Amino acid sequence: MYLIVGLGNPEEKYFKTFHNLGFLAAGDVADSLGVKFRKKECESSVAEAFIGGEKVIIARPLTYMNASGRAVKQLVAKYKISQEELVVLYDDYDLPKAHVRIRPAGSAGTHNGMRSVIAELGHGDFARIRIGIRDPQVNIPIINYVLADIPKADYDAYAAACKRAAEAAVCLAKGDKIDLVMGKYNA
Repeated sequence: MYLIVGLGNPEEKYFKTFHNLGFLAAGDVADSLGVKFRKKECESSVAEAFIGGEKVIIARPLTYMNASGRAVKQLVAKYKISQEELVVLYDDYDLPKAHVRIRPAGSAGTHNGMRSVIAELGHGDFARIRIGIRDPQVNIPIINYVLADIPKADYDAYAAACKRAAEAAVCLAKGDKIDLVMGKYNA
C-alpha cells in the first residue's frame, strides 16, 4: 500500500496559490488513476485507487499547511504505512520555478508544512516530490509569495510540473525504484 499526500490549504481562496501545488499534483494523481476525493478521514480529503492490485491512498490534509503533519501522522497510523510507502508532494521555494525534484529523504528546508510532517513523524525518511516556485525576479517575503496566486503567464508551466510530479508519484506507487524515478523526472 502507498500513501501519496499533497500539501496545501483547503479553502478555495488558496486554490491557485503557489502553496497549493501539492494539492494540485495530488489531484493529478487522482485524475490519472480515475478516482475522486470522496472521503473525509484523518483530517484529510481522501481518494482511494488500486495499482496492480495494491491500494493507493491519495490525500490532501485539511489542517492547513503549517499543521499538515497532524493529518499525515493520522493517515500513516490508520493505514499502517511504512516510511518506504509514503510520498509527499509540495511546493518548494528553494527550487527554480516549475522544476520537479524527487528525493528519497531529507530535511524540511524552508517549508513549514514539511517541518510539521517531519516533526509529527519523528523523521524525514520518506520520499518527497518538490515543485519549485522560486522566481528570481520577485522580491517579496516568502510568506506573501507562497500565498500569492500563480501568475496567469506561468500557470501552464506549473500545471505541467504538477503533472510530472503526479506521474513520478504514480511510478513510485507502482514499485519503481526511487533512483530510476529520480533519473527520469528530476529537472
